[in-house]
Order: sequence, then C-alpha cells, then structure tokens
Amino acid sequence: MSQVTAAPVRAQTSNIRQDGLRGRRWWAEIGWRHVVGVAMIVVCVVPLLYVLSASVNPDGTLTGSNQLFSGFTTANYAELEERGFWGWARNSLVVCTVTALGTVVLGASAAYAFSRFRFRGRRGSLTSLLIAQMFPQTLAFVAIFLLLLTLSKVFPAIGLNSLLGLIFVYLGGALGANTFLMYGFFNTVPQELDEAAKLDGATHAQIFWGIIMRLVSPILAVVGLLSFVSSFGDFLLAKVVLQRPEQYTVAVGLYSLAADERTARWGVFAAGAVVAAVPVVLLFLLLQKYIVGGLTAGSVKG
Repeated sequence: MSQVTAAPVRAQTSNIRQDGLRGRRWWAEIGWRHVVGVAMIVVCVVPLLYVLSASVNPDGTLTGSNQLFSGFTTANYAELEERGFWGWARNSLVVCTVTALGTVVLGASAAYAFSRFRFRGRRGSLTSLLIAQMFPQTLAFVAIFLLLLTLSKVFPAIGLNSLLGLIFVYLGGALGANTFLMYGFFNTVPQELDEAAKLDGATHAQIFWGIIMRLVSPILAVVGLLSFVSSFGDFLLAKVVLQRPEQYTVAVGLYSLAADERTARWGVFAAGAVVAAVPVVLLFLLLQKYIVGGLTAGSVKG
C-alpha cells in the first residue's frame, strides 16, 4: 500500500518544485547559468569564425575580414606548401609526440617512486619539485641558449638548430607539476594490488608497467595532452633553439609569416592557424574517454 501511495506523492512533490521555479526564482537559480553559458559560447566561437573567415578571404588582410565570409578561396591553404608549412607541421608533431611520451614516462616513474617507496629526502624532494615549478622554464632561455651553444660544439645533434635539443629542453621541465598531479592519482590506487602482485613473484617493474600504468591511464592521458598542447604552442624556447627555417615548428613558422606587418600574409597565417588546430582537436577527441573515465574505481574488491 505504501508503494502505491509513494508514486503520487513523488509526482506531486516534483510538480511543486517545477511550479516553484518560475519567474524571478527561476532566473536567480537556473536562468543566469544559461545566459553565462550562451555568452561564453559566443566569446569562444566568434574568434574561431573570424580566423576561419580570414583563412578563406581572397583579400588576405585582417581589415578585409571584418565581414565574415565575404569571399571564399582556397588559395591561402594552397600557399602553405610554398611557405614550408607542412615541414613545420611535421617538426612540431615529432617534437610534441616525443615530448608528450617522455613527459608521461618520466612523470609516472617519479610519481610511482614517491607514492610507493619511503626513502630519506622524499619529502624534501617533493618540496623542491614544487618550488622549482614556480619559476617558468622561459626564465632560463638565456642559460638554455648558452648551454646548447656549448653542447653544439661537442654534440651537434643536441645543440642549437636541433629538434632533439629542443626535445631535451622540454623534457627538462617534465617533472614538477606533472609529478605532483600523478603523485596524487597514484595514491588513489590501493597498495593491496602491489602486495598481491609481490606474493605472486612480480617485480617492481612488472607491477609498474603491468598493473599501475593501466590503472592510472586517465591521468596519463591528461598529462600527455597537456604536454603536447604546451609544446605545440610554445614559441619562445623553440625560437631560441631553432634558427633555420627548415627546422622551425608551427609556432615559430607562423610567426615568421606575420613578423613584418607591412608584408604579412594574414590570410596564409590564418589558414596555417586553422590547420594547426586540427591535431590538437583530434588528440583531445581521441583521449576524451580516458580523461573522463576513472579506471581505478572498483579495482579492489572486498
């Protein structure tokens, strides 16, 4: 009998709530969120439409793109090959992919050590990483330039004008915030899994690669994505290390197209910006399920 009467009561309560959220109260609790959401969508979408319009504008100027999609041409995209854009894109993909993978491996290794082992200086090391991360890597670009200039005389492969040298520069800042981010996630993985694996004869390397790395894949995806995006859009360090046009990354190459405002081809610049955004969007869509998912949930059964 109670179950029969419970449904009408819940329906009546729901109707009362819906009737109550009207007028000023609806705007105070829900309506303003819709307004803010629409405003943020407009703020984010309008610049994208402007760049896309400039990339297909035959006029090739920013002032001529004030009227969105007033003209249409693919000449700006065709000119990217003449400017060497695809070589820059290839360099960026190589540098960013290797940097992202290296950042994930280095950060995960350090986080695993801090999370699972107890050793002297552990807390001091974590604090040192946090303090070092407070200073951006770009503050050391003079020291990085002098260091690579000296290394290029001994090891040209990791000196100036070297993609490998730029990768090493990026990996030099791989720890820090990434380690702290992974460290907190590693602590959520129960240590009972490690103990059970040790009873079966597994080594620390087998536990790390075979068990832990699979369970913490969401945070690996987040760190890899952040590393890829930050290195893909970096300009200052890439400009310091790479000085020949054939070694440019996308950020440095696009800057060279618009460095001189008197001869800048803004249409080609906008076309390059549109194409450069594609890998980042595709990577985000590919890793979205790992970012949202929580693979550690339910890993230990009582």
